[in-house]
Amino acid sequence: MHSYTPAEKRERNKLLRKGFRQALADCVDPALEARLDKIDQKAAERGAQELRALYKVQADARQALANAKAAERTAPRADRAAARLARRAAEDAVRRAERAVLRAEG
Repeated sequence: MHSYTPAEKRERNKLLRKGFRQALADCVDPALEARLDKIDQKAAERGAQELRALYKVQADARQALANAKAAERTAPRADRAAARLARRAAEDAVRRAERAVLRAEG
């Protein structure tokens, strides 16, 4: 996963256009390729860090769902409706976290 900042996207696109023109002339500057590699490496590191954070959010959401299910099962009759709402909210949070992870991985 790569996570480019807006400035990196602009610079990368500019360098790619310049590299395309140089490739047509068959004289690509190695400094240009090095700069592109550096931008890609920074974006890959940032993307990996963001993916690790998403995995942590997903794990935390799953743990919160497990806690909510346990609370619902052990709640007295008067508190069961509130516990059911909390479980449903926890399920929604798990689904959101899983979708975010899938988007980031894909």
